[in-house]
Amino acid sequence: MPNGKNDRIFLAILLLSVCALAFAVADSLRDRVIRAGDQAPHFSLRADNGLTITPTEFGGKVLIVNFWATWCPPCVQETPSMVAFANQYRDKGVVVLGVSVDKSQKNYDNFLRRFSIPFLTTRDPEAKVSDSFGTYVYPESYVINREGKVVQKIIGGTNWTDPNLARFVEGLL
Repeated sequence: MPNGKNDRIFLAILLLSVCALAFAVADSLRDRVIRAGDQAPHFSLRADNGLTITPTEFGGKVLIVNFWATWCPPCVQETPSMVAFANQYRDKGVVVLGVSVDKSQKNYDNFLRRFSIPFLTTRDPEAKVSDSFGTYVYPESYVINREGKVVQKIIGGTNWTDPNLARFVEGLL
C-alpha cells in the first residue's frame, strides 16, 4: 500500500526537478546580449594581416570592437571618423578591431581599399563573434577596458571624433 507522505515528497522532488530542467533549457536558448559591465566574450579571429586576435592579446590596452558590413549605410557613414579615431589613438594604447559580417570577400576588400582602413580588420561571414556579443544590427561597437570588461556599448553609427567620446576613452588610458 502506497505511503501518502512518501508519495508527496516524491512528487515535490519530481516537480522541482522538472522546473530546474525547464529553467536550464530556457536559459540555454536565450540570446546572450553583452552590456556595459559584462566581461567581453572570448573570441579568436584571424585578422587580415595574419595575426590571430583574441581579447586577451591586448592586455594593457583599450580594445574597440566594431561590428559592421559594407551594405550597411550607417557603417559606411561612420567609417571616416573611425579611421580618424584609430589614427589618433593608435600610439596611445587603443586598438581598434573592425569585424565585418560581409559574406562577399570582394565587397569587403573594395571597402577596405576605398577607405584606406588603418586598423585591424577581419571578416566573420558566419557572424559567430557578433552572435557571441548578442549583436544582430550593425554597426555596433564595444569599448573594452584593459581588464577585458565592456565599459561602453555603442549601438548604431557614431561620430568617433566626438570630444565626449575622446574624453571617455582617454579616461580609460
